[in-house]
Amino acid sequence: MNTVVFVAGVGVISAIGNNLPECIGALEKGETGITDINYLPTNHRGSLPVGEVKLSNTELAALSGFSPAASRTAMLSMVAAVEALHNSGIGKLQGLRTGFVSANTAGGIDKTEDFCIDFINDHNKGKLRDMLYHECGTITAMVAEKLGIKNHIVTISTACSSSANAIMYAARLIKHNMADAVIAGGTDALTRFSLNGFNTLMVLDEQYCKPFDEHRNGLNLGEGAGYVVLVSERVASMLSNDPYCTLSGYNNANDAYHQTSTSPEGNGPFWAMTGALKMANLQPEDIDYINLHGTGTQNNDSSEGAAIEKLFDPAYPKMSSTKAFTGHTLGASAGIEAVFSALSVQRGFVYPNIRLHTPMAEFSFVPETEFSKRPDLRHVLSNSFGFGGNCSSLVFSKV
Repeated sequence: MNTVVFVAGVGVISAIGNNLPECIGALEKGETGITDINYLPTNHRGSLPVGEVKLSNTELAALSGFSPAASRTAMLSMVAAVEALHNSGIGKLQGLRTGFVSANTAGGIDKTEDFCIDFINDHNKGKLRDMLYHECGTITAMVAEKLGIKNHIVTISTACSSSANAIMYAARLIKHNMADAVIAGGTDALTRFSLNGFNTLMVLDEQYCKPFDEHRNGLNLGEGAGYVVLVSERVASMLSNDPYCTLSGYNNANDAYHQTSTSPEGNGPFWAMTGALKMANLQPEDIDYINLHGTGTQNNDSSEGAAIEKLFDPAYPKMSSTKAFTGHTLGASAGIEAVFSALSVQRGFVYPNIRLHTPMAEFSFVPETEFSKRPDLRHVLSNSFGFGGNCSSLVFSKV
């Protein structure tokens, strides 16, 4: 159980880029991907900004190898998973027990919506095959089949902590010698169901979101996919490239406070972070940077901030939320942010919390507002907190 788990490769597609280099460029320049809605067919165009991937379904199909009739969720997943696989170099190794642990919350609801619109208007219309994509696990199975992965195929759906829990599950497969390499993370496409649901909760900002700002008004939804390739120490030693980092700690906790909110005291986030630090055998002062959950809603930022103050005061690490770049990508968020965190460890990146103008008055810490590089950065904490109090934290550490 003391097996070291390495991050050998990463892959990402989001509102700020269709691949890793494009995303890095946007993060360095402070360029947001949040814009007016362009591709999603919805009445909220022009009123609710989102972090939309800048590709049509036809363009995504050409990039992913899927048919344009497939779910956008699957196409996003395929693009990021293939990049992570190529990035790791494990495709050249034969005989590995390889797994695919992927998270999502929307499944193929985008195709279900297409069917329902036609069917409601005329019960003789609507393509029933579109309904086949609906279930979350179908998306994972489609991508695993195209990747040629058969050993371990698992879908995780725990709201906005989904990808973090997928990464934890993958790490446990490796630690228990049940797999040699696992592609882990998550995907989610924007859907009318998600957009309308969050709008009903009254947590969407009609302007570009500003996490951890005193005058924050809510979140912007986004879409995308992010995956890390986790490998055992034996496999890491066989690869031609050095690993990005290790996954040194992780923990999932639940404060069971409310269906859609974490406790004001930040109990769930605090337990998740302390458990992850304990597993990594680290003290709070060892953390150099925190990739905040930081959605921009009143509750989320206050709750996470309370937990951070309780755990790190008075010696706060650098911290920021990258959701101001990508939007909140729900089931994909922890996967995308795991990629950003692995890059932080490997290259010393500290990302800016863009659009932060007035720090929250209730806390004594202030997130970073400028991109910087810190060669001495060794440990990064990544937070992801979901509905139902499902809170997860990951720790990435320098090799």
